[in-house]
Amino acid sequence: MAIQIREIDNKEEWENFLLQQAEKTFLQSWNWGEFNKEMGSVIWRIGAYDTDQLLGVVLVYKISARRGTFLFIPHGPVVKESLSNQDKKEILGLIVAQLSDVAKKQGASFIRVSPIFLEGVISPDDGYPENENIFLDLGFRRSPIHMHPEVTWELDITLPEEKLLANMRKTTRYLIRQAEKNPDIQISVSDKIEDLKLFWPVYVETAKRHHFVVFPEKYLEAEFNSFIKDREILIFLGKYKGEVVSSAIFVFWQGICFYHHSGSLSKYNKIPVSYLLQWRAIQEAKIKGCKTYNFWGIAPDVATESDAQKSRHPWAGLSLFKMGFGGCKKNYVKTQDFVISQKYWINYLIEKIRKRKRNL
Repeated sequence: MAIQIREIDNKEEWENFLLQQAEKTFLQSWNWGEFNKEMGSVIWRIGAYDTDQLLGVVLVYKISARRGTFLFIPHGPVVKESLSNQDKKEILGLIVAQLSDVAKKQGASFIRVSPIFLEGVISPDDGYPENENIFLDLGFRRSPIHMHPEVTWELDITLPEEKLLANMRKTTRYLIRQAEKNPDIQISVSDKIEDLKLFWPVYVETAKRHHFVVFPEKYLEAEFNSFIKDREILIFLGKYKGEVVSSAIFVFWQGICFYHHSGSLSKYNKIPVSYLLQWRAIQEAKIKGCKTYNFWGIAPDVATESDAQKSRHPWAGLSLFKMGFGGCKKNYVKTQDFVISQKYWINYLIEKIRKRKRNL
């Protein structure tokens, strides 16, 4: 192959390529690029071509933070499933070579990749998953932190509803049934940006309880605006006696429903509103023709409900909740950094300290 790297400015070409690939998330979608532009980021949409045949795409954007400036590839690059690891390495190497020049011009000290490659088999020679070796061979190193899920939980929702319910954890199924019988519980669905005001206080309380940093209201509004024009985002509101006590934002993209942002009020944690909200979202995803329901991130040290019950990870409880609906775990290659300048090590140290403080 004679691979060339070119920028892409055609939404239809971009989205049609992604439609044909299995491993992908909305973080490489055209609208995620539009969202980042609305947030003020500089973005690049790059394609790898063999003559006129598109083999892979990668959305890149610049992050300027107090700890340093870098280029970031969220859940990418996305390449044709049929390509060999050698082909993937060649494409990634060409992308990195081009982005290295861009990074220097932009004053970025490194390139960070949150890969969408499955880990694959562990190599007996060096102990790394085979798909991680693609990055290591090109000079990458493991990042001190991750920025998007490296371990996710997915559910095949092509099955009939009765089968989906039967495959759930017994407790989850029971709580859904109890919530359906409770007249004080109501789940509503909104495509109105003003309803983010109802989501916000529930989200903020959850962040305080679980010690994570909230995305600003401006961020949520920009995300909503970027996806609603293609009818790819909805807000679910769970009410108990008229009060919003649970809420979540879902992205519906290319046959996959993503459970992206959520929150709940702790004083109602014995009322199963969140269970019914999640079930209604699964039902809505089926109506929209989705085949997969992506619960987003789970704790890295859990593979079963038993693991989640024993884990001390901050996400253990949330992981148990997600796993109760049935599904399977997916492990992606760990986040990778390509060092451009020595300023990278300042960022590295700050992130190492931050990770330790958050007990992640």
